[in-house]
Amino acid sequence: MNASDRTPADLLRSALAADPSRPLVTFYDDATGERVELSVATFANWVAKTANLLQGELSASPGDRLALLLPAHWQTAVWLLACSSVGVTAELGGDPADADYAVAGPDTLDAGLACSGDRIALSLAPLGRRFPTPPAGYADYAVEVPSQGDRFAPFVPVAADSPALVVGGTELTGAQLVERARADAEALGLAPGARLLSARPYDSWEGVSAGLYAPLAAGASVVLCRNLDRLAPEELDKRVESERVTATAV
Repeated sequence: MNASDRTPADLLRSALAADPSRPLVTFYDDATGERVELSVATFANWVAKTANLLQGELSASPGDRLALLLPAHWQTAVWLLACSSVGVTAELGGDPADADYAVAGPDTLDAGLACSGDRIALSLAPLGRRFPTPPAGYADYAVEVPSQGDRFAPFVPVAADSPALVVGGTELTGAQLVERARADAEALGLAPGARLLSARPYDSWEGVSAGLYAPLAAGASVVLCRNLDRLAPEELDKRVESERVTATAV
């Protein structure tokens, strides 16, 4: 990837310029049987729409903080890059009461209500379906995001030395995040075109790095698996083969 990349959004732009058609995130949920594959271009489009929702509809700006109350999921990855694109600090598992915004899934809706700012709910259902009825106190992401623009430009340039992510009690600037992601990619043996299978939760740097940032920094891709413990060992072997996995983080 481009050595001048200083923020996660920079990494995504470089990936898009290099090969927009290659896979970036392949997501499995072994509790529902869901499989979703997003190319760099498709992922970047979701990020742009979500960033436009944040900046345009919710009036988010650099320095704001967003409690991201979601599991390891392709839509969580989208929100992480959208926050970086706007300059909003994403706090994975953060305290909603101290955040300007909250994004919650079905299991964290009650917790998210502690946020006094705007709240967005994700059903996390296959195909990104909307809720049958929007949860009280929330806007439904699946209703709000489709109408957003496919291209994003921040109103204010995002500084590489501004906070970008809080996870596991550690706060990282954009530049620190990129530096760590590159180091992790090297440690995992990731090269351009590599395929990393990760079953780690997004509750630690190690989990979110393997599940998103390290593959992105290396020009690789991630096979992100949720509820992998429900998969029989022989089925896991088949997945590794069919997805052309070259490294694992489980």
